[in-house]
Amino acid sequence: MTTSTHSLADQLADQRAGFQQQAPQDVQDAMAAATDALEASGLATQALTVGDTAPNFELPDATGKVVRLSELLKQGPVVINFYRGEWCPYCNLELRAFQNLLPDFKQAGATLVAISPELPDHSLSVTEKHNLEFAVLSDVGNKISRQYGLVFTLDKTLQPIYKNFGIDIPANNGDDSYELPMPATYVIDRSRRIRYAFAEADYTQRAEPQDVLAVVRELT
Repeated sequence: MTTSTHSLADQLADQRAGFQQQAPQDVQDAMAAATDALEASGLATQALTVGDTAPNFELPDATGKVVRLSELLKQGPVVINFYRGEWCPYCNLELRAFQNLLPDFKQAGATLVAISPELPDHSLSVTEKHNLEFAVLSDVGNKISRQYGLVFTLDKTLQPIYKNFGIDIPANNGDDSYELPMPATYVIDRSRRIRYAFAEADYTQRAEPQDVLAVVRELT
């Protein structure tokens, strides 16, 4: 059994605090305004939620192997984590937190997958960088994220800011749309029913893996 006294929420708070100490105030203000606008749009409330039927998917993993939700569900519940990309430090903290609990998810009979709009090369990079032992899938064009109701376009005020940070979203995603998924986590039961849903316009907020694990254990 894998345990940690330092919750993901604590790690995210530390990351937030560090950013606030280092980033120029105008950058912080622009990011806060964009997050507020996304929250006001109501997108998070329109995303798929508990009780909905999860769309099936066929997506390539970091090595090009096609992974199908229908096949995974034959083995038990599936936990899906939608993340923005390898360039996002909050996403990386979340992926590592789920990796730390992977033995517990496996013991509970669940399969864990992560999905981003990045090209497979970047999925491979994030897999290797963080020693992830679960499938990291490429949803190029956000086709699956769109079916879950998660897709938005990065605010135009943030696009040059990201570029200045060295984050080239068009190059990572293979298009010029600047479309990203809201971070989200779902637990899907074997009948494709969503049993847990977390979708949040504020990208610094994430599902706590221990909470997700508790839902999985109830199912199994």
